[in-house]
Amino acid sequence: MTVRVNRSFELGAPPERVWEFIADPEKRARSISVVTGYTTNDSEGIRATWDVKLPLPLITRTVEVDTEDVIRRPPEYVKFVGRSKMLDVTGEHKIVETETGSRLENTFVVDGHLPGVEKFFKRNLDGELENLQRELERDIRRDTI
Repeated sequence: MTVRVNRSFELGAPPERVWEFIADPEKRARSISVVTGYTTNDSEGIRATWDVKLPLPLITRTVEVDTEDVIRRPPEYVKFVGRSKMLDVTGEHKIVETETGSRLENTFVVDGHLPGVEKFFKRNLDGELENLQRELERDIRRDTI
């Protein structure tokens, strides 16, 4: 079973400012609650390794998920893929300019390879996107303080 979530939200910031956050692998990784650490693997921030710990009884260790931005079109679109023994994930972020700022359209697809992974993300992926929204809004507010 594959889990897919689409979610968009409005932001009171121009597309270039939203791009600054979305294109930063550290900020994206920090927004996801099950990512316990990360390593950037190149100077452009295109490849990173996420340390993922899922609260599942059969998965007792942290798993490395190798991620890579496979498409980048600043300041409007990024698509990344992540692969591991536990799961494969594809994420897309499209930034659309609006009259009041931007809309961020997000799509995440998770394919689990171990028991319970897809069920976990089916229950929690929408919440993880809420975390992303909250962190992005917090980051934007720092500019206005």
